[in-house]
Amino acid sequence: MSTYFQPQKYPATEFASTSATDEALPVVVVGAGPVGMGVALGLAQRGIPVTVLEAADQVSFGSRAICISRHSLEVAARLGFGPELEKIVLPWVGGRSFYRDEQVLHFEMAHGDHDVRGPMVNVSQSEIEQIMTDTLLAHPLITFHWSSSVAGVLRSDEDVTLDVDTAFGARRLRARWVVAADGGRSRMRELAGIRLQGNSYQGNYVIADIHWESTLPAERMVWFDPPSNPGSTIIMHQQPRDIWRIDYQLDSSDDAELETQEDRIRDRITRHLDWLENDVPWTLEWHGFYRAHALALDDFTHGRILFAGDAAHLVPIFGVRGLNSGMEDAETLAWTLAAVVHGTAGESLLQAYSAERRAAWQQNVDNAGKSTLIMSPGSHGYRTTRDAVLALATTRPEFGYLVNPRQSSATHAHLSPLTWRVAEGTTGVLPGDPMEDRRVRVATADGSVESSLNRVRGTGFAVLGVGVEPAGARMIAAHASALAMALSPESVRAVVVPAPGAAVDGAADLTVLDDPDGALAQALGASAGECFVIRPDGLVLCRVRDLSLLGDVHDHLKTATAPALGVVPAHTETTATPDELLRENVWMGLSEALDQAEESDREGFLTRLALLLGSQSGRREFEEALAAASHVSGKVSSGTPRHSHADA
Repeated sequence: MSTYFQPQKYPATEFASTSATDEALPVVVVGAGPVGMGVALGLAQRGIPVTVLEAADQVSFGSRAICISRHSLEVAARLGFGPELEKIVLPWVGGRSFYRDEQVLHFEMAHGDHDVRGPMVNVSQSEIEQIMTDTLLAHPLITFHWSSSVAGVLRSDEDVTLDVDTAFGARRLRARWVVAADGGRSRMRELAGIRLQGNSYQGNYVIADIHWESTLPAERMVWFDPPSNPGSTIIMHQQPRDIWRIDYQLDSSDDAELETQEDRIRDRITRHLDWLENDVPWTLEWHGFYRAHALALDDFTHGRILFAGDAAHLVPIFGVRGLNSGMEDAETLAWTLAAVVHGTAGESLLQAYSAERRAAWQQNVDNAGKSTLIMSPGSHGYRTTRDAVLALATTRPEFGYLVNPRQSSATHAHLSPLTWRVAEGTTGVLPGDPMEDRRVRVATADGSVESSLNRVRGTGFAVLGVGVEPAGARMIAAHASALAMALSPESVRAVVVPAPGAAVDGAADLTVLDDPDGALAQALGASAGECFVIRPDGLVLCRVRDLSLLGDVHDHLKTATAPALGVVPAHTETTATPDELLRENVWMGLSEALDQAEESDREGFLTRLALLLGSQSGRREFEEALAAASHVSGKVSSGTPRHSHADA
C-alpha cells in the first residue's frame, strides 16, 4: 500500500474587499509556499497581522524540493514549526557517485559531536508546506485566503492595491506592504513588469517519486552514463516511508513531451532498478520536469512590493539550494520588514535585505554552477572534460573531488551594508557569517543543563560575550536591555561565557554558559572579553572588543549602515585543499579553452597542450601520465553493478 503524502484540500475563502475608509492591511503575502508562509510566521511572531493569498486549494502535490539543510531546520525551529517537521524527516550525511558501474566519489558532509542536528534531511516539500499551513491556520494574527489569485496591482507611495479573483467574485485588498512569494512563474513579477536576468543551462531532467521498499542506504546516489540508461545521468534519494526520488537527464535529442509520458518514465525507471538487481515491486506516485536556471531580479524591493524565494531568484537545483536559500530569504525579510512596520528602522533596511539576498543568490550560483557543469554540461568543452574527469576518477580518486555536489550551506552577508567591519587579521566567526547552532551547557543554581546556542539566544537578537568578567557581563546585560527597548517588540537576549575563575550569576536578563574547556570560545575564534551581536536570522551583525560600542548597534540598524572603521570581513569559503583547487582550475580553464578552439582544431589544440605541458615535466612523470590516461580508456565496463542490494 502506498504511503505517498496526499495533501488536504481546503474550501475557497470568502472575504470582503478593503473599502476606501478601511485602514490598509499591514502586510499581504502572495503565495503560500514555504517562503511565503515563512515570512508570514516571522511577521506574526513579531506581532504583525498578515493576510496570505494562495491561488490553489491545497499545498503543492509531489516531492519537489526534498533536501533540507541543517540551517533550514534551524530556521524552522525559530519560526515555530521545527519540532513537528523534525518528527517526520529522514537524516542523511553523504553520498556516492558512479561512472557507469565504478564508484568515483564517496563524500560525507561536515558533522560533529557539537552539532545539534545532522547536516541534511530528506522530506517532501509538500509535507513541509502542510506542517507550515497547520501552524499558520492556528495563529491568531494570520488570515489565510485559499483559491485567491492576484489579477491586478495598483501601486502608490503609501500602499499597494491588489485585485483578487476568488470563487465568490472579484475582491480588492489594500495593503501597506506586499510580499511576492508566488514562485518561479510569479504572477506578481509579471504584473510589476519586471523580469529575471541571468542564464539557463542546457539539459532537461525528469523527476519522479516512487514507492519502493528498498534496502539501499539513505544517501545521495548518482550514476553518470549508467548501463541501464546509457548517456544519461541518474540521481536517487530516499525519502521517509519508503518513497524514493529519482531524477534522470534526457538527451538533447529526446522529445521532452514524449519522454514525460508515464509509460516512458516507468520504462526508464524499470531499466535502472532491474540493473540494480531489484526484485521488489514499486509504484510510480508522481512525476515532473525541470531545467537548471541561474536567474534573479536586479533588485528584490520594488516600492512597497518585496520579492522573495523563487519569485526573486532561481538557482540550479544541484546542491539543493532552492528551498534552502528561500528559507533564508523568508527569515531575513521577516525581521527587517517587521522593524520597518514597527518604526524601529527606516525603509533602507529593506534595501539591505535586497542587497544581502541577491549577493547570497550569487554565492549559490557560483557553487551550484560548478555542480551543474558536471551534472549537465552545456558545451562541447565541459562535456569533454566532464567525461575525462569521470574516466580518470575510476583509477585516480583525487579527480573525484570535481564530482562533489557541493551541498547547500548557509550563505554569508560579508558585503551587506549592515555588517560591521573588523580589525585586520581577525579570524574565526566573522560578522556576516552564520552562527551555527551548537550544543552548550547553561549554568543554573542546580548545576549546568544541556541546551543549544539557538535555544539560548532565542528568535530575536542576541548579545553573546565570551570570556567576560562580572563587570563585562553586567555591561552586556545592560546594552541588551537598552537594545530590546529600542527594537521592541523584537526580543534581545544577553548570553555570556565567564572568564576562567570568574563568578558570574545568571539572572532573568542574563544567561550564563559553562565552557570549562573553552570549546565554544575556540570555535568562535574569540579572545577574552569579546562580544558578538547575532541577528534574528542567525548571522553575526558585529564582533567587538570595546563593549561600549554595543550602544551604537541600534543607530546603525535604524539607518541600515555600519561603522566605517576596520576591514570588510572575508575569509576563504572553501574547505578544499590547494591540490583540489588546482584541479578545479585546470578543469574549468581547459573546458573554456576547448570551447574557444576551432571545431576542426580541437585534437590539434589538445596535442599542442600535451606537448607543452609534457615538456615542463620530467620524463618519468610524463610517461606515468600517458599510462594513466591510456589505462582508463577501456577500463570502465558496462557489467553488473558493484552496489546491488546484497552489497548495501
